[in-house]
Amino acid sequence: MSTSGAQAAAFFREIARTRTVWWVRDDDGSPTPASSSGQPAFPYWSSKTRAQRAAQLWGPQFRAVPMPLDHWRSAALPDLAKDDFRVGINWSGQRLTGWDFTVGEVVNRLVHALDESPGTDHPA
Repeated sequence: MSTSGAQAAAFFREIARTRTVWWVRDDDGSPTPASSSGQPAFPYWSSKTRAQRAAQLWGPQFRAVPMPLDHWRSAALPDLAKDDFRVGINWSGQRLTGWDFTVGEVVNRLVHALDESPGTDHPA
């Protein structure tokens, strides 16, 4: 498995266990770099340590911020879908690279990680 693939697998496994996702922001908002496909992406991490590494690379004004998994599913992901953003997953390395998915792909992977049936009523 590639490093990005391993990071993506770890993301879903860890957020299913901790019920928390992490993102990076400063007082003006969050960085939304272009994904490998050229579309804007909103990156998330599965741990505070991972998100802090990203914040340090982006600059001293950035900080890691937790978000409850339920809020991410019910509010953040639908907003990203509406704005046609991709979801970056555990980006790492000096250039913060890794896999990104559509919101629908993230929801499907999350359902499997949480071992839920697809018919379970969850927004997103």
